[in-house]
Amino acid sequence: MAHHDPLPAFPTKLLIDGKWCDGAEGGTIAVTNPFDGETLAEVAIASAADVDRAVEAAERAFPAWRAQAAHDRGRLLLKLADAIEADTANLARLEALDTGHPIRDCMALDVPRTVLCFRYFGGMADKLEGSVVPVDAGFLNYVEREPIGVVGAIVPWNFPLMFTSWKLGPALAAGNTVVIKPSEITPLSTLRIGELMQQVGFPDGVINIVTGYGHDAGQRIAEHPGIGKVAFTGSTATGRRIVEASATNLKKVQLELGGKGPNIVFADANLPAAVGGSAFAIFHNQGQACIAGSRLILHESIADAFLEKFVALARSIRLGDPLDPQTEMGPLTSRLHQERVLSFVEVAREQGGDVLTGGRAPTDPALAAGCFIEPTIVRAQPDHRVAQEEVFGPFVTVLTFRTDEEALAIANGTEYGLGAGLWTQDITRAHRFAKQLHAGMVWINSYKRVHPGSPFGGVGRSGYGREMGFEAMREYTVAKSVWVNVDAQIPTFYRR
Repeated sequence: MAHHDPLPAFPTKLLIDGKWCDGAEGGTIAVTNPFDGETLAEVAIASAADVDRAVEAAERAFPAWRAQAAHDRGRLLLKLADAIEADTANLARLEALDTGHPIRDCMALDVPRTVLCFRYFGGMADKLEGSVVPVDAGFLNYVEREPIGVVGAIVPWNFPLMFTSWKLGPALAAGNTVVIKPSEITPLSTLRIGELMQQVGFPDGVINIVTGYGHDAGQRIAEHPGIGKVAFTGSTATGRRIVEASATNLKKVQLELGGKGPNIVFADANLPAAVGGSAFAIFHNQGQACIAGSRLILHESIADAFLEKFVALARSIRLGDPLDPQTEMGPLTSRLHQERVLSFVEVAREQGGDVLTGGRAPTDPALAAGCFIEPTIVRAQPDHRVAQEEVFGPFVTVLTFRTDEEALAIANGTEYGLGAGLWTQDITRAHRFAKQLHAGMVWINSYKRVHPGSPFGGVGRSGYGREMGFEAMREYTVAKSVWVNVDAQIPTFYRR
């Protein structure tokens, strides 16, 4: 797959009420390839006025979409999953070009996980049950789940295709209509999904796509009085601004924010499994994952043996063209982000950290135009900035411990609480730590496992609310309690 091959087809305009259109104020955003800096496309800029039009379209489409039989909504999601699966090669290539993900990851993880998510929620659409609550004698009380209305979804640049499905799947299955804003850096796969949704027959206005900047289109989604819920994945700082903007109409907010994942390796761990799993935890997708295992917490008795293998593995990772099937790590997704991650290497050195490997852009001239960083391993102390702040790159901070209590204190010693992992053969310790770790998700003898059936989200500065599973269907609905006076009782207070 050479770069001079023609780009896969995808739209470059806004999708509002079933029509592809330019932004009200005109203008385009250049979408660049992080491997060679070339412009992939110019996409329309959505302003606040375009968000307003998209919300109006979603409001108009909502009554009919909500009234549609749940199994029919589900069937459309299943048809979409089939269409995405048939378009795998095309979508994987778009995602690799736009984000820098290696094509092997796009083919093996990004597209299949997207398909799986739409299938899961396609099957979930007609399985959302209410409940009957035992209340006072003579009364029947039942609780129904109702859709919220118009949902605003804001998708980040690190896994745009997958996160589009995480937001759209449950929102649409539950009967909501959606205005979705992909990141201006990586909008191409979301636009292609919009095109496939039209092809399989989603009604006009049910899904609207606005490609614009966070400070303008994103801000308007967060504050728009017609939007009943905002689902956001991204930085903790932006998450706070969304919460502030949401106060205009007290809309529901779901936030999946930053992380500083602790990955604890105990003395009794299976070392080869822990080394390989820890490398996946931090180096997959160039470390650009909120759930990355970015703090490697090693028992001091095995730290040297572990690091010898781990550093060797990191140095052997093949950096290269994302479209080359041999590439194991592509470029970071933007030049700005590459510079930010490299700045943390200086921060680590200033605080006395020891860079064991990496910490720089590769010297290979073939990679010079790309936003690359070598896999980076830094020994530091738990209070150092690189052990407290999210770096969001192929950058892991190594810490050591002696006792279980110390390991737990280090693991829980940040303000984040998204994912956490541990490697041990001791079943009692494994369950004890799973209970005590301050995190929304815990992986034991594994890391970064996700599935549409399992709730995904965090605590603390990592946000609130959950993606996926039954939890997500609850997040995209509201409970309505209905009381029926089955005995036709007259209120005793006013009985004459």
